[in-house]
Parts: sequence; structure tokens; C-alpha cells
Amino acid sequence: MAVSIGSIVLNVSDIGRATEFWGKALGYVSQEEPAFLGPADGQGPRLHLDSDDRTHLDLWVNRQDSDVQTEVARLVALGARRVDWNYPEGADFVVLADTEGNLFCVIA
Repeated sequence: MAVSIGSIVLNVSDIGRATEFWGKALGYVSQEEPAFLGPADGQGPRLHLDSDDRTHLDLWVNRQDSDVQTEVARLVALGARRVDWNYPEGADFVVLADTEGNLFCVIA
């Protein structure tokens, strides 16, 4: 498969409190910075705790098999739609909505 769930972004009001809860609940450990948790063995999706962003999935593109634009086109053909988004300069992601209107990101 060319994409997989790389991280689940949860909107939280207190990153420290959420980090403690989700770390213990899932047995996840801090990665890179406190707002990112992941399995201790590194296998499986990460949990990204964010106080500004809405809850959504981040789909990571397997660069050996595909690229972001190819995957975006494939997902749009399956029924996803592009959404208007304010992208930062050099963004490595595209924001789409699924068939039910749920936002998700496709990330290089």
C-alpha cells in the first residue's frame, strides 16, 4: 500500500495532561517532542496531541511506492475532495475531506 496511517491528531486543551493520559493508556512514549507519542518499539501510528488543530488522520505516503500528488489523485478518484486550506510555505502535505466530510492530510 502506498499510504498508511502515520499519525492520529487529537485536539486537546492541555497537552501535558493528554500526554500523561494517552502515554499510560496506550503504553506510548514521547517521540521528538512531548506532543508526539508512539509505540515504544516504533511500530504503528503515532499520536499527535495538538491544541490548535482539529482531530484528523495523517496518511503518510510510502515514498518508495508513490508520491503525494499521485496519492491525492488516487484518493480523489475514490471520492475524497480537495478543501480550501491556508498552506504554509514549503508544505509537504495536502488536506482532503473524505466522503463524509472528515478532514485528513496526505503527507510526504
